Amino acid sequence: MNPRVLRRFIILMAIATFVAFTGWFIVGGFQDQEPGDYHTRAGDILLSDKKFDKALASFDEALQEMPNHRGAIMGRAIVFMQTNKVVEANAELTYLIKYLTKTLKPDDLTGFGVLAAAYANRGILKDRGGKYKEALADYIEALKTDEEVVEGPGVIDKILYSSGRTSTVRKRAQYIYKQLKLPPEKRVLRIPELDAQQRMHKP
Repeated sequence: MNPRVLRRFIILMAIATFVAFTGWFIVGGFQDQEPGDYHTRAGDILLSDKKFDKALASFDEALQEMPNHRGAIMGRAIVFMQTNKVVEANAELTYLIKYLTKTLKPDDLTGFGVLAAAYANRGILKDRGGKYKEALADYIEALKTDEEVVEGPGVIDKILYSSGRTSTVRKRAQYIYKQLKLPPEKRVLRIPELDAQQRMHKP
């Protein structure tokens, strides 16, 4: 066989194999998705870009495809937290907590991660609103549910976003607990520069 023809044949087969594998990967990815997953992922990207209106619309689309999609509900809650819509954020998180508490199966580790994040985020809301005892109760529930999820930002988040002094649910819970033990006139529960280090959670 002519070496040039053989070489051309090998190159064409390599290209065909690459195209076929890429197509299989993309189609398989779409087939493996649950209803609502695509719009939830799109919403997460928009949320990270602070395009809150578009993110909310994407999460709403996810919920139309799959009512009670936990990622979409959490996404809506975080949009409301980021835009200072406290009542709406609290309602989303409370609904999510009640829904997951009723429906979670013992082996659903991801679900427990979402539940822990919901408790932590609701704790942050209550903390910001000066409801420190309620915030502490939610922080404790978050730690009991899945400590690892609410431990703090991962290495990549720390490198990209953190000053290295990021507050964690545990640190904040310990601080509130100690302050609430003091007489009211000696408590210091609001330190703006430290409170700003709290990060919302989305597993």
